[in-house]
Amino acid sequence: MARFVRWYGSTPLHLLVLICSFALTGYAMVRLFAVRPLAVAVWFVGAAILHDLILLPLYSLADLAAPAVLRHRTTRVPQLPWINHLRVPAFLSGVLLLVWFPLVFALAVPYTGAAGLPEDIYLGRWLAITGVLFGASAVALALRLRRVRRAARSEGQRPAPGHEAPR
Repeated sequence: MARFVRWYGSTPLHLLVLICSFALTGYAMVRLFAVRPLAVAVWFVGAAILHDLILLPLYSLADLAAPAVLRHRTTRVPQLPWINHLRVPAFLSGVLLLVWFPLVFALAVPYTGAAGLPEDIYLGRWLAITGVLFGASAVALALRLRRVRRAARSEGQRPAPGHEAPR
């Protein structure tokens, strides 16, 4: 087993899950191309171009700029990976927007019959979900900071090694 892990880099379960995901993806591709091959090919090419040429540079620039912009505010904050508390809710909000953008921006054909909801509620709900995601992330960061500061205070109150009180 150790030889396999050294050769492959992970466990056999990882390899099995990877093979299954490729099989499922291949099955989905065969089914999609059988129905509308040109539309699927255009969608894949368009998505690759949109992501690689437009979105990737934009969110890479935003990810690089956030620590530089917020650096002066983090001098008193203990060393924590705080940027992840911005990345995760932004990513989740972006995925929700990507999935629901026709409804969020009212670009879909009238959807009331299928969903039973008016079109004008989706933008407000997406904004509310985004606010909750960022709020929960801020609370998680505050709790982590509190825990780190308490640990630092308790470390500072302990006597130095070799200077403990006699028992």
